[in-house]
Amino acid sequence: MNTFPPSNLLENLPKQFFASLVKKVGQYIKAGHDVINLGQGNPDQPTPKHIVEKLKEAAEKPINHKYSPFQGYPYLKQAAAEFYQREYGVSVNPDKEIAILFGGKAGLVELPLCLLNPGDTILVPDPGYPDYWSGVALAQAKMVTMPLREKNHFLPDYEELTPEALKNAKLMFLNYPNNPTGATATEEFFTETVKLANEHNFCVVHDFAYGAIGFDGEKPLSFLQVEGAKEVGIEIYTLSKTYNMAGWRVGFAVGNERIISSIELLQDHLYVSLFGAVQEAAAEALTGPQDCVWEQNQLYERRRNILIDGLRTIGWEVTAPKGSFFAWLKVPTGFTSEEFANLLLDQAHIMVAPGIGFGSFGEGYVRVGLLTDEERLKEAVRRISSLEIFKK
Repeated sequence: MNTFPPSNLLENLPKQFFASLVKKVGQYIKAGHDVINLGQGNPDQPTPKHIVEKLKEAAEKPINHKYSPFQGYPYLKQAAAEFYQREYGVSVNPDKEIAILFGGKAGLVELPLCLLNPGDTILVPDPGYPDYWSGVALAQAKMVTMPLREKNHFLPDYEELTPEALKNAKLMFLNYPNNPTGATATEEFFTETVKLANEHNFCVVHDFAYGAIGFDGEKPLSFLQVEGAKEVGIEIYTLSKTYNMAGWRVGFAVGNERIISSIELLQDHLYVSLFGAVQEAAAEALTGPQDCVWEQNQLYERRRNILIDGLRTIGWEVTAPKGSFFAWLKVPTGFTSEEFANLLLDQAHIMVAPGIGFGSFGEGYVRVGLLTDEERLKEAVRRISSLEIFKK
């Protein structure tokens, strides 16, 4: 019997580090334990009602029961352009500088396929979102990591890149507010990035998934707000986090028209665009009432403060994130990130994500999500305190 083995391409995809952890959590829940899941990045709030109502209304329209245009309806691109103008003061051409995506992840994984040939170099943050690695593997490209260190506010130090890496680089991934560290970027850093990209002729892809989530009165900066950014790259925006639309799978790329054209060409061969009702709901999200975004941001900031203040009270020296819905916490001396994550799960029934799962420079940290209610966060602090690992 033919066993139909997978292709070499599939065999070379990165292994899913967190799969075993999720399986272990499932076993604890099945055994009847009350597990506080702080390890995943799935928003816990519902999609705002006015967006859901638009979907219901749009689903009744016969036009939305047909194939939608390959590259999306013009009204959604126009809504995305209006969003960028309103939120960031960035003017874009909706016809040439916006591509509709099947969620932000799809765009991030597609981009190396659009722009690179086998053996080309991609500059990737470490720690970083693991799905960047998937795009690298599918494009059969070479990955050069850029360490994100706390002493540099979790921004890459470009002086660490070798002349060879810069010469061969065709693409750079960045992500601020950052997953997993919760760090934010400065205008000076983005300006330096544009300068470097111009000097070495590579494309910058800024993953702006957490663009709506900034704390202490600071609004996260769009890469496209910096002069010259559109000439060297694009930004990927998803509605998953801003509007709690993770399951809707809708986002968009915005920026350099040559890159946008390449994305749309690839997608022409993969998809027949999004369900029209989802596109109508996405346009409503981008152009409709925005109170929900502000209220959600306040919710995450309250949760952040409860968690960080609580952990400091029990003696864990932690740093508060500046953005995203994650906190990046140093593990106690004597533990690896995986050992400490296992300890919390085994003894306190708390799931966190070990930092090593985000790259070698993630070692020594765990990622904690702010995606459960305030009482559960307080309970997590109490459980950690009961382990008596930290000194008050």
